[in-house]
Amino acid sequence: MTTIAIFASTSGHSGVDRAMKHLVPELVGRGYTVDLLKVRRHGPDIRFEHPRFRVLDLGTRHTYTAVFAVARYLRANRPAVLLSDKDRVNRTALAAKWLAGSDTRLVFSSGTTISIDLAHRGAFERWLQRNSMGKLYGFADRVIVTSTGVADDMAAYTGLARAHILPVASPVVPDEFLQREFARPDHPWLQPGEPPLILGVGELCERKGFDVLLRAFALLRRERPCRLMILGKGNWRQHLIDLAAELGVADAFALPGFVDNPYAYMAHASLFAMTSRWEGLGFVLIEAMAAGTPVVSTDCPSGPAEVLQGGRYGRLVAVDDAEGLKRAMAETLDAPLPAATLKAAIQPYTVSAATDAYLGAFGLPVRAA
Repeated sequence: MTTIAIFASTSGHSGVDRAMKHLVPELVGRGYTVDLLKVRRHGPDIRFEHPRFRVLDLGTRHTYTAVFAVARYLRANRPAVLLSDKDRVNRTALAAKWLAGSDTRLVFSSGTTISIDLAHRGAFERWLQRNSMGKLYGFADRVIVTSTGVADDMAAYTGLARAHILPVASPVVPDEFLQREFARPDHPWLQPGEPPLILGVGELCERKGFDVLLRAFALLRRERPCRLMILGKGNWRQHLIDLAAELGVADAFALPGFVDNPYAYMAHASLFAMTSRWEGLGFVLIEAMAAGTPVVSTDCPSGPAEVLQGGRYGRLVAVDDAEGLKRAMAETLDAPLPAATLKAAIQPYTVSAATDAYLGAFGLPVRAA
């Protein structure tokens, strides 16, 4: 059996976690054996059982100290491919391959617009990641990223050859979701006959731009009845509550907290708004479209413009432009695209299509021999 090893050390609720939860069962279903190499107390937590899927505890609590365990694994198991994700994990994977003297194909993954992400880090972290990507990632057999914008940014910012970086669609949406009917959530704002509900989903933090969404919503509410709900948790919760009160929209604004499965909320909302200041792709944007919900998004780096094909499948507005966002939301509520059109647009991000793309990047056939 051809083995694919995945080395990850994640928060447990990131985009990487969600992608791996979709990718692993699909790879196993294609006939591959998958080994997940885990740093203790870190994700991803994949609750999937199959004889060809193993979760291997590396015996360490920190990524760097896992290097010797990964090297031992490579020597003993000789997987065809080792996929790693995020810079610290990628550096550790490369060191482990060198220690093992392994011929395993090494594929690095990165899912953020690195120049913007690092602008919010300390000077040493910026220096370390920029140099490791520019000087070490060339030793990987392939570097895969979530979008063309991320690829272009990585090459320009780090000096890594652009030809070495391959944009690969993430496995965001299970194929069956495109045909699924989601039950209406038991929330009074989502019942028939209620005013239009605008929905946002994500961590309550500066990067997600929910303050701008609130300002745009306040402008829109002067013109028509509507409500705003944002699903998620984070340290900006009180800031958003205070801002809603300041803007006079507290009675039409809800923060229910984190919802493990937001698809039902997406499916029954009138409009989904993604207002990020930067992204690597924008999973929630794709998920909302898969639910058949009209969308608007900031044209942030990177991903939304590619997902929406330059505005063909949803209006794009400048980052931090509350007035432009208000207009985009009003126009979309007045003339929403059909659900079937939105679902067709995100086909590349279905689990089956994205797994084909991953296997192509691995240099492996779409079905194991």
